[in-house]
Amino acid sequence: MSTSIFPLTAPRSSAVSSGGFPMYREVKWDFSANRPVYAHGEPVVVTGAEAVLTWAWNALHVKRGLFEALSPEYGSDIYTLTGKPYTEATRNAEAVRYIRECLEISPYIREVRRVSVSFEGTELRVSFALLTIYGEVTSDGVLS
Repeated sequence: MSTSIFPLTAPRSSAVSSGGFPMYREVKWDFSANRPVYAHGEPVVVTGAEAVLTWAWNALHVKRGLFEALSPEYGSDIYTLTGKPYTEATRNAEAVRYIRECLEISPYIREVRRVSVSFEGTELRVSFALLTIYGEVTSDGVLS
């Protein structure tokens, strides 16, 4: 049995998913409140496509390179669009590109589909579909 320096985040089972990867597990996320879901004082854990969607949502909310504890590839560059004199078309195209770049690094995501964006003041409304190794999931929400 191997030990981890992060025993609370170590996988609890060695189940292998259809893609040959370990079954992806993540803390369930309340996307509208943008916070983890707890039941009886413990985080609720989800697996499969829902877990990959949670990873994706959180990756979009992290500024790439901001935290030394995270991989330099993890996170998004969307924040770099703020305060730039881009045309609306250029800004939207760059936002879509940044979303794709952020999400496509996951080996659990096969394809990022139907990405749409719209800027509303200081917020960015996003909608996308992910083809994961578990199937397709969709999300829409606001990045601020």
